[in-house]
Amino acid sequence: MKKKRIIVSVINDLVTDQRVARSCSVLFDLNYKVLLVGREQRTSRPMEKRDYDCKRMKLLFEQGPQFYFFFNVRLFFVLLFTKADALWANDLDTLLPNYLVSKIKGIPLIYDSHEIFCEVPELQANPSKKRIWEKLEAWIVPKLKYCITVNQSIADYFTNKYNVPFIFVRNIPDYTKVVGLKSRTELNLPIGKKIVILQGAGINVQRGAEELVEAFRYLNDTCFLLIVGSGDVIQQLKESVIKLQLQNKVKFVDKIPASELKQYTANSNLGVTIDKDSNMNYHFSLPNKVFDYMHAGIPILATRLPEIEKLVNAYHIGTFIENHEPLHIAQQIEGFLNSKEYLEFKSNTVIAAIENNWQSEKQKLIKLIHEIS
Repeated sequence: MKKKRIIVSVINDLVTDQRVARSCSVLFDLNYKVLLVGREQRTSRPMEKRDYDCKRMKLLFEQGPQFYFFFNVRLFFVLLFTKADALWANDLDTLLPNYLVSKIKGIPLIYDSHEIFCEVPELQANPSKKRIWEKLEAWIVPKLKYCITVNQSIADYFTNKYNVPFIFVRNIPDYTKVVGLKSRTELNLPIGKKIVILQGAGINVQRGAEELVEAFRYLNDTCFLLIVGSGDVIQQLKESVIKLQLQNKVKFVDKIPASELKQYTANSNLGVTIDKDSNMNYHFSLPNKVFDYMHAGIPILATRLPEIEKLVNAYHIGTFIENHEPLHIAQQIEGFLNSKEYLEFKSNTVIAAIENNWQSEKQKLIKLIHEIS
């Protein structure tokens, strides 16, 4: 049987995007010939070997309007001149070239929106840019047939706004134990301390990272903060660590592949996800890190955002902050790590991980792909 070809596109450098990698693996398992297209930055790490083909475009610009323009132009021509039976656009910033080429070639397009793109803080601070993206979304999305997003709340939001059905497929890891778990010594992590981890590819403004760092002013030396990933506040956080003289309490690790990230998560004691309820995108979010913490067997400290609160409370796997005052965050961390309930919450993560895994979640994706086929 001849394999169908599908081109999956995303605007990042492909190294750490677990959701896109999982989607591509599902397509590969369903006998599709997959080409994943992204970009290569000057700081990008080498790609790990995948079952499917990958193409990373090098661009003259790496940010700003020029970057978005040239990325979309390059992507348009890659899509146009590469044989494909279907296209898959991840997020609004890859949708335009995918939509145009799907119309030119008369092939199906799947749109996977990882967030409420037009409500991110970066666009809230720039109304003119926001209007451009809003007009693009309003022009294309109502015309689409196959739409996916990351949780029920965001699916309801898009369905109600554009009268187009969105299914939700949460970004959940497979239920597997970390094989060959490295020691803290091998990872250059402190022994005998309680490690609090904040991880992610979007450690950005209004996600509580600045207050989290400052909270460690109020914690004794038994607590240690590990920040793994990338984002637009990382440099600011590093400067704060020096200014507050927290070098012995905080460690930064640049973004790394998922297989390496699991080692750091599994060696931690508490996972943090404390986005501020400052915009609609964050309000309805369900960050990947929530499931990563759960599957690593560590409890969670979170803000009371609807999707996160529902999950954490359902399985009793964590606690919450009530505000973003650094002293309050410190008190919640110290109190939870030393509480009698900590071990109970930790053991509950096993049940939560068994019941929330990619093997069952991907069935919705498989059903959609069969419909298109």
